[in-house]
Amino acid sequence: MKMAVRLPARLFSPATAKAESTAKLCISAVSAVGEGIVRAMSSPPPASYTTLKERATCEREIKRSKFIAMAAPISDERSAHSFLSEVQDLRASHNCWAYKLGDQYRSNDDGEPSGTAGRPIYSAIVSSGVDMVMVVVIRYFGGIKLGTGGLARAYGGVALECLKGATTCFVKPKVPLGMEVPFELVGPVYHQLQSFHVEDIKQDYDTGKDGFTMLTFRVDHEKIEDLENAINSTCSRKISFYKQ
Repeated sequence: MKMAVRLPARLFSPATAKAESTAKLCISAVSAVGEGIVRAMSSPPPASYTTLKERATCEREIKRSKFIAMAAPISDERSAHSFLSEVQDLRASHNCWAYKLGDQYRSNDDGEPSGTAGRPIYSAIVSSGVDMVMVVVIRYFGGIKLGTGGLARAYGGVALECLKGATTCFVKPKVPLGMEVPFELVGPVYHQLQSFHVEDIKQDYDTGKDGFTMLTFRVDHEKIEDLENAINSTCSRKISFYKQ
């Protein structure tokens, strides 16, 4: 019995990107995410964005073909591959998908005519206004061909319907900051940092000036001004923050 394995993805520029049909995904080949479109090799999360609070699904039958859309929030390519591995159905006719990670995106037609599945799914993500999201649309062929236009409308439509019915949330990633603190004030500063629930506090005695230590941390953007005021009030001196 022959088994088909999807080949690793190639990189394309946005101007020339074209999805190509590929062989059926095998479970062992999920780490090779298939042909698609990539805008950037990697990019940090946007400064703030709307994403899905939880997974969502939507199922529609179109001319005897069953389309099942599944959407999920993702944090990076690894989580996208993990989601695809979890939800794909190797018994289905096609497992088409797209994801968006800030400026980075990728889409896949999984054997459907070029541009009729992955791109419409990606367009649905963009038009819905969400980010850091992946949508997988599984198709079970019902015997009636839809044509290229019909396929694009079916894949894009069920993806958009899935996203519109999903619960969303607004995310503001924490801002990385740093400051030089005199040795004698480290205790009071630490107390203020903890009271503002900052994360990833790190201390470096070798980087700062003599008698100072370097503190770095991550904090919610809207808390920066209040935190700086609280520290300056506690220390009775000006201690400036700087962005890492």
